[in-house]
Amino acid sequence: MTVLLVLATFVGFAVLDYVLNRNKAPVAKKAAAPVPPAVEPSYVDGFMVAEGVRYHPGHTWLVRERQHLARVGADEFAAKLAGKIQKIELPKPGQWIRQGQTAWTLYRNGERTSMVSPIEGEVVEVNPDVVNDPSLLRHDPYGRGWLMSVHVPDEEGTWRNLLPAGMVRSWMKDAVARLYARQPAFAGAVAADGGRPVDDLLAGIPGAEWHRITAEFFLT
Repeated sequence: MTVLLVLATFVGFAVLDYVLNRNKAPVAKKAAAPVPPAVEPSYVDGFMVAEGVRYHPGHTWLVRERQHLARVGADEFAAKLAGKIQKIELPKPGQWIRQGQTAWTLYRNGERTSMVSPIEGEVVEVNPDVVNDPSLLRHDPYGRGWLMSVHVPDEEGTWRNLLPAGMVRSWMKDAVARLYARQPAFAGAVAADGGRPVDDLLAGIPGAEWHRITAEFFLT
């Protein structure tokens, strides 16, 4: 008799729970923030060149997250050359960007400079953390300083126009040499930090033209 009473009570609570909750919409789970790609650091004349990512000559990079989806950012050379920017203006989700054309803009001390996209496709997501804290671009360009994720319909065409992996180190070495040739003081800006570039290469160098120099290397 006791067992029957317990079972009846249990069934009663189950029925009551069903009646009370049958019309409630399921609670949507908050999407987890994307995890930055795992990259292996390598260095060329003091500048990090991450292994496992592909580069565009305008000093932007991309890494394939999954089929038809790539993550995009600016390399360390670009981040240190841009220096202490106050604002990053990224395209909005849903916007179509073209490979080799202007995709985002960096602002500093009333000036602005742009960078070109390494990829063609539709912007799926932008990194809100780097928008709120642009210093992430300088401190962690291949990780927390990533810029956006892009849906890429034509992966084969996009990858074909990037730097071949075997040429990346010589390309970066040439970029550093061209930078130093413009003004020997740039070499000191790297040596001053034990062979690694300081956070802001152009700061404190008399006559450095931020917009003109960045535009030359960013191909804008």
